[in-house]
Formats: sequence, C-alpha cells, structure tokens
Amino acid sequence: MKNLQFPIHKTKIEGLTKKFDLNNPASRKEYFDAKAHTEIEKISKFLNANTFVAYLLGKKNAGKGTYAKMFAEVFGMEKISHISVGDIVRDVHAMMESGNEPSELKTYLKNNYRGYITLPEAIDSLLGRSQSKLLPTEFILTLVKWEVDKNSGKAIFLDGFPRNLDQVSYSLFFRDLINHRGDPDFFVLIDIPIAVIDERIKCRVICPNCHTPRSLKLNATTIVGFDPDKKEYFLKCDNPECKEATMIGKEGDELGIEPIRDRLEADEELIKKAFSLYGVPKVLLRNSVPVAEAIDWIDDYEITPEYTYELDEKTGKIAIGGKPYMVKDDEGVESYSLLPAPVVLAMIRQIAEILPQ
Repeated sequence: MKNLQFPIHKTKIEGLTKKFDLNNPASRKEYFDAKAHTEIEKISKFLNANTFVAYLLGKKNAGKGTYAKMFAEVFGMEKISHISVGDIVRDVHAMMESGNEPSELKTYLKNNYRGYITLPEAIDSLLGRSQSKLLPTEFILTLVKWEVDKNSGKAIFLDGFPRNLDQVSYSLFFRDLINHRGDPDFFVLIDIPIAVIDERIKCRVICPNCHTPRSLKLNATTIVGFDPDKKEYFLKCDNPECKEATMIGKEGDELGIEPIRDRLEADEELIKKAFSLYGVPKVLLRNSVPVAEAIDWIDDYEITPEYTYELDEKTGKIAIGGKPYMVKDDEGVESYSLLPAPVVLAMIRQIAEILPQ
C-alpha cells in the first residue's frame, strides 16, 4: 500500500522441513499447529471465557471473509463469528422487500433504533423508496447490533465497518455501543496489491452455501471438476458441510477492478485513517513478499500458485499443476502473492500478542 509500511511477517521456521498442502483443511491444521502452537493455545484459552471485537479493514476483495473464516476454522465455528455488514444490509433489504421480515426484527428495530430520521424513513431509505434520505449509520449500527446479539458469546470479526471516514469515530467506541462485555477490540488492516485484487475478481468463484470465495486460477479447492460440454474446469467447495457444492462466478467479474476503482481508492484512505489512530491496537497483515527477500521470510509452499489443470480423458482424473504467482506490488516491486494460510498465521501471532494473559 502506497505511503504505508506494512512489515513482512516471517513464517519460515528454521529446521521445519515438512511441506504442507495449504488447500487441504487437515494439512492446514498441521501447518498452524507446527508454526503457531503456543499462540493457538493462548488464544484458545482466552476464548474459553472471553470474546473480542476485530474490525476487518481492507480493500474490497482483499480476502477479509476468507481470513476470518480460516481463523474460525482454527479456533472453532462455535467460538468465532464473521459478520459482514454488507450481507446484513442485503439480507434485511431482501426480507423487507418480500414482506417476510421476522417479527422479532421489527420489535428489535423499534426498541433499539436511535437516529436523526424516523424508523419508517430509514426503512424507506433501505428499500430505495426515498432518494432524499441516506441510509443512516445509526440504522446500520442497529442492524449490526441485532446480528451481534444473535451471536452471543462469540468473538466477532466485523467486516465492512467502518465503511467510510465519517464512521471511524463510531468504531472507536463500537465495542461499548454493542455492550460487548468490555473485551478487547482491535483493527485488522490488510495490505494487498491492486494487481492481485484485479486477478482475484476476474477468476473468482463463490460457494452458494457457505459463501466462501475461491479462485480457479489463484486459490483452488481440493476438489476440481470438468464440464465436458463447456470444456471448462470448475471448483467444488471442500467444506464438508457443503457436500461438494459447485462454486459459481459472478456476472461482471470479467471486468476486474475497473467498476470499483473509486471504491478501492476510498478503502485505501480509510485504512490510512485507521492506521494513524491511537488507542486501538492494530494487526497488520501483508499479502505479498518481495521476490528478492522471499527465501528468508517464507516457505515456497506458502506462495500463491497459478494453477493449471490437465484432464486425463482415459481415467477422468484431473492433474493440478502450477508455478509461483508473481505480481508488482503498489510500489512497483516484483513480489510473490501469499496464500491465505500464511496471512492468517501472521494474524494469529499478532492477536496472541494483543490479548491479555
């Protein structure tokens, strides 16, 4: 990220020669145990009796959801909740538009919303019936609080708040606003080259069930299929709960970052603002490592591969190959992009330092 210094986090451990398959959940578990056993024990002990609030800040498509869900994979879905503000607003919009909103939501909004426009006006703004009223932050906070209340007892990764510079001051006291027991809160700031985001969007697919994003080219699952009619390879979700659901792309993704370039610039300004704040600890995550320095900092299997596929027509088996994925970071330095696991490893180690004994 231009003008900000995100440190390179060393994940290479001298003497640890085993290579892990970071796309395989079982092998990922061994990887985290081997490289962060002490930190995992500390965080697990903390989560037995406490929670935290982490504000995930990164450019759109930086991998916030992927990192939060992989963190939950390590510590247990019953202990961690990834809450996407955008998903909440979209889901509530869909429920209200269809007239199927639950009665408890109506009651909750009536009892908890406080703002400068009326609740009916806020709902009209949400549904697009009013162009004169912007959806107020206070209404969004009420929806988030509703979701947090449904996840009582879980540590929270809050994705999508603050959304703009005006909301940063809210985030400083958000833990108190949601009555989250006074447990620690901190920012998780993510630095990722624009070139990686562009490529991720162009080849992104998402599980229709758990909504985990992956990439046919850059972040494959362990299960790959082939469509003989389209002559195309595709991914299946390897989350056991999803029963190998076929992952699908989004319309318009072939355009890459162009439709969201303004949003990416705004996200960068927001990260810089959070970076400069005092009083809130910060976890700094970096997705790339300069090629010239990589040998000292990371293991080769932690580098994002460019996946290639080859179908054996006789057996129907698909051979998966690849090479290290190189990009120029935002400073123009030739760099390797990292798989999610080493980034999450850096997050685990830093969160362990932040949490009290």
